[in-house]
Amino acid sequence: MIGTLRERLAHLPRDTRDTLFQLTVIGWTVAPHLLHLPLWCGFMTVALLLWRARLALRASALPNRWVVSAILVLAGALTLWGERTLLGKEAGITLLVVLMSLKTLELRARRDALVVFFLGFFLVLTHFLYSQSLLTGVWLLVAVWGLLTALVLAHMPVGRPPLKRAGAVAARAATLGVPVMVVLFVLFPRIGPLWGLPQDAVGRTGLSGTLRLGGVASIAEDDSVALRLRFFGPVPRPEQLYFRGPVLSSFDGREWTRLVPSFQVQHRPRLELQLQGEALNYEMTVEPSQLPLLPLLEMTPNLPGSAPRIEGWLLTHRPDGQWQTDRPIIERQRVQAAAWLNHRHGPLEPVLGLRDLVDLPPNTNPRTLQWAAELRQRPELATADATGLANAVLQHIRTGEFTYTLEPGPYPSTLTGHAIDEFWLDRKLGFCEHFASAFVVIMRALDVPARIVTGYQGADPDLQDGYMVVRQRNAHAWAEIWQPGRGWLRVDPTAAVAPERVQRGRSLAPAPGLMAGAMNSISPAFAAQLRGAWETVNNRWNQWVLNYSRGQQFDLLKRLGFSSPSWQDLASTLILLLCSAALAGAAWAWWDRRRQDPWQRLQTRVMRRLSKLGVHVQAHHAPRERAARVRQALGARGETLAGELDALDRQRYGGAVSAVALSAWWRRFRRLAAAGT
Repeated sequence: MIGTLRERLAHLPRDTRDTLFQLTVIGWTVAPHLLHLPLWCGFMTVALLLWRARLALRASALPNRWVVSAILVLAGALTLWGERTLLGKEAGITLLVVLMSLKTLELRARRDALVVFFLGFFLVLTHFLYSQSLLTGVWLLVAVWGLLTALVLAHMPVGRPPLKRAGAVAARAATLGVPVMVVLFVLFPRIGPLWGLPQDAVGRTGLSGTLRLGGVASIAEDDSVALRLRFFGPVPRPEQLYFRGPVLSSFDGREWTRLVPSFQVQHRPRLELQLQGEALNYEMTVEPSQLPLLPLLEMTPNLPGSAPRIEGWLLTHRPDGQWQTDRPIIERQRVQAAAWLNHRHGPLEPVLGLRDLVDLPPNTNPRTLQWAAELRQRPELATADATGLANAVLQHIRTGEFTYTLEPGPYPSTLTGHAIDEFWLDRKLGFCEHFASAFVVIMRALDVPARIVTGYQGADPDLQDGYMVVRQRNAHAWAEIWQPGRGWLRVDPTAAVAPERVQRGRSLAPAPGLMAGAMNSISPAFAAQLRGAWETVNNRWNQWVLNYSRGQQFDLLKRLGFSSPSWQDLASTLILLLCSAALAGAAWAWWDRRRQDPWQRLQTRVMRRLSKLGVHVQAHHAPRERAARVRQALGARGETLAGELDALDRQRYGGAVSAVALSAWWRRFRRLAAAGT
């Protein structure tokens, strides 16, 4: 089949073959955009490219300008109808893709082909507005090579150069530009994120700012990476890895949300930290999400040398211990911070604002509230503090035939505000948010301030390229209770029903997809290694390319000898390297020209020597013409020189002349010219 196709292509006319190759390259370049552009744009693009290919195969005439103009007007109208504008990213790229396809219907001259090529290069850049992943980079690298190959073919008008030869020329040209690209990447000032348009970026799914029963379970079905981190020192145990996200304290019977305090500022609970032991220094790379927060390791305080920093961002450590950013994390961020695993936080003495954290919505979950009241009446709990009451509730979870599951099914009573009753007393099936929600409701019913904390818990058991990987399926919800003299205490009800979830840091895994299931059935270990290898490569791409920042540029200048590097030093270094590269390129071109054309160099030397003897010749004169002018100007005195020129003429047109023979001839001619004969 491949041989037959190759034979058919070999017998196609040169113009047809080049046109089909160019259309293939355009289709490859446009393809990733079809995943997010309107459906009509994809159909129109494919139809136009196939139409142009059919015209090339049949050697038919191209459509007139009225047809092309009508299609353009239709595309503009559809864009305006779908996007409500002809400006902006989505509308602009839609029109660019259509224009790229339409321009192929006007390939009547080389000028038209050049327009298509450079539209293609511009289209390559637009892909990075949607994705900066490694796969996107590799795909577009092939697209650039194809466009360069088509450009080389357009500058080979004579004969039928093979595609392989043009591709090799394009690859060499691209390779020569790699050093300049690396220098520009390393030293060009970073004004913003690489290829980034933060206002246009789209965050990925992840933690939510609210919590409904089943919400964390839906996130846990996502196996994508949420964050990566490495420690500069001892690595904590899995049960110590709690990454603090949204803290939710208001409950309406259906949904947990962030607290809107009802007390004045002076009466609200403040974040009072008591840190014990050594700091745990770590570096974290956070993937894009939809929330303005950093899910940092508990507890990361706002202290010099410990607090995270992102250049150009405002980070705030809230009274509930959450690190909030001034805008959503819509681009990958890398931070360094320090955490204290042994800590106490929150007020140690009662404040009025804590009453907000014992409120429960009226007329909701009456049976659970009755169960809590009966628990409080037990004689052994008559004088129990918050910790004692919490232990009693956890003991009920351990012995109450509860089941920890990723698929507890829907809770219809959520609509009526009685979902906790249904979970705690009837079905007893739930994920972490079910246990945390029920626990907080019961603790509040016992008049203990309590709240829900969402975030991530645990990580993959194996390191990838030195980094611990925390996935979306590590999303977790736990509780905090307040006790006088101790502040806020973390209580994880999930550990009572599924201790392996917390102690090993492993969440329930969702059912694999078709391909993943097939790979796992063949070799689970190989599937895990394959995924790990890909994520390692992708992590290095993220760390070394996408996260390359101004700080790393200045660190590089310090290693080069600058004591306190500045923008001026960075610009000076870049200009110096570019000028050096330009001079080196000019020198190489001069040397290469002399090396590749010894005959032309010899003719220039001969012309200069004859000019000194008073013999005026031109660059286009052949050696025999120059011999005749020597005899005319010098007479018998120049017969020897003329004879050498005649000999050179015979060598030139009698066969190939080696560089060695030309050098020997030049030495003889130079001696005779110096003697004036």
